[in-house]
Amino acid sequence: MTTNITSMIDHTLLKPEATKEQVEKLCAEAKEYTFASVCVNPTWVKISAELLAGTPVKVCTVIGFPLGASTPETKAFETTDAIKNGAGEIDMVLNVGALKSQDIELVKRDIEAVVNAAKGKAIVKVILETCLLTKEEIKVASKLSKDAGADFVKTSTGFSTGGATVEDVALMREVVGPDLGVKASGGVRSLEDVQKMIEAGATRIGASSGVLIAQGLTSNSDY
Repeated sequence: MTTNITSMIDHTLLKPEATKEQVEKLCAEAKEYTFASVCVNPTWVKISAELLAGTPVKVCTVIGFPLGASTPETKAFETTDAIKNGAGEIDMVLNVGALKSQDIELVKRDIEAVVNAAKGKAIVKVILETCLLTKEEIKVASKLSKDAGADFVKTSTGFSTGGATVEDVALMREVVGPDLGVKASGGVRSLEDVQKMIEAGATRIGASSGVLIAQGLTSNSDY
């Protein structure tokens, strides 16, 4: 396993039943394999930041997760709180319902609220939840994310009806161009999966099975 691939992986633990001990293990593994970040729910940001202090591993957290249906103001508050607790990366869920209602202004305002709250303090990835979107909606969401100042577009929460596909990653890359990151997450379980996503244009991978991937093995995890 080359270091450059492990450094593209967000080592993820977002299950609601995750325990403190499991988060501690996640952070220890992230240090051992030098993953890009640990991606944890907001309640675990502070302890993760303490455990990873002095290492290159970032703390990533999720906002408006997993439905994306909270208000822009709520998402902005969540973002500010997460950064205060030590988050350096923010993965926010797009307002899928607003997008499907063609309320483009609300979708953009929603993303901008998080981008503005994080500005100069953390990078922002917008989770599109591609399994719920048409190809045209993926294009619109990707462009809105770019226009709103996000740093990445991301495929999935891992908690809906499907995860990342090579086709969706390629489409997102096509829309955002070379300057934004593209994160493939949800169902990425093996080194082969990772390599396919990278070939399609992904620059970051979200996976709960980062250790198995680093060892060249395959996981049966959904995230």
